[in-house]
Amino acid sequence: MPEQPYDVITMGRIGVDLYPLRTGVPLARVDTFGKFLGGSPSNVAVAAARLGRRTAVVTRTGADPFGDYLREQLREFGVDDRWVTPVAAYPTPVTFCEVFPPDDFPLYFYRQPKAPDLEIDARELDLDAVRAARVFWMTGTGLCAEPSRTATLAALRARGRTGITVFDLDWRPMFWPADDGHGSSGPSPSARYREALAYATVAVGNLDECEVATGEREPYAAARALIEAGVELAVVKQGPAGVLAVHRDGTTADVPPLPVEVVNGLGAGDAFGGALCHGLLAGWDIARVMRYANAAGAIVAARLACSSAMPFPHEVEAALAEGAVTATSERA
Repeated sequence: MPEQPYDVITMGRIGVDLYPLRTGVPLARVDTFGKFLGGSPSNVAVAAARLGRRTAVVTRTGADPFGDYLREQLREFGVDDRWVTPVAAYPTPVTFCEVFPPDDFPLYFYRQPKAPDLEIDARELDLDAVRAARVFWMTGTGLCAEPSRTATLAALRARGRTGITVFDLDWRPMFWPADDGHGSSGPSPSARYREALAYATVAVGNLDECEVATGEREPYAAARALIEAGVELAVVKQGPAGVLAVHRDGTTADVPPLPVEVVNGLGAGDAFGGALCHGLLAGWDIARVMRYANAAGAIVAARLACSSAMPFPHEVEAALAEGAVTATSERA
């Protein structure tokens, strides 16, 4: 019997997050850390799995114990790791953060000399599975280097704008090669983003990311520019101002955030992404999807970790019913 398509396949970053177990302490003085699965697309797959979706991630790790740990974690979270392969040449990335609630969470990425997740090769993709997935989720970081860029575009072309194809704008300037002023680094990030937007049906990003992709920073102007670039649904995250969603058919939802006692805001966007996939697959109206995704993000913002903090459906429904989220103990 043929295998059923995945609800969600994500593609891109993975790594180990090392988070201080005490908040409000600089890294220079931290002596205990928690180890967690990290990397935005991988966390989105975990978030969608927590909400009952069949998910998988396409990525690469180092051929080392941290890579083993990440594959074990994916399986424990219910994410298929069949397309998570080792790269002998590069170590598994590690990311440290500092936690200064409510709004200061510096990140320190160790992805040198090159992250294995940028070694995804188009020739190794299961394009039939990518094409069949109900949602395919890719990120801007996947466009920053070869062979990942070519692989990401190959996956997008294989989709042919079928199903739901989400472009998480995911602007991380430190991952992109510096331009020496003579154009030696090739097309600009904005040009790379425009190329990918032509294949996406949904774009998701904060104001900084929207500005890189479109040149527009005002939320409604950015949403219109994303639609003009090719997507059907533009989702503009505005932090404390909430989230704006604009559909090509004219439907608009401007949803305020759920009040939250923030512990660590770093995983909120990934929880939002997994819940966005869940709501779109459920066929909900845009306003309901945004409210649900906001609640999922708020729950994770009230917890220390990212992956292990992703909420279950009953937790999201409870947060929506209560109208706010308070900090809670970490869920194992």
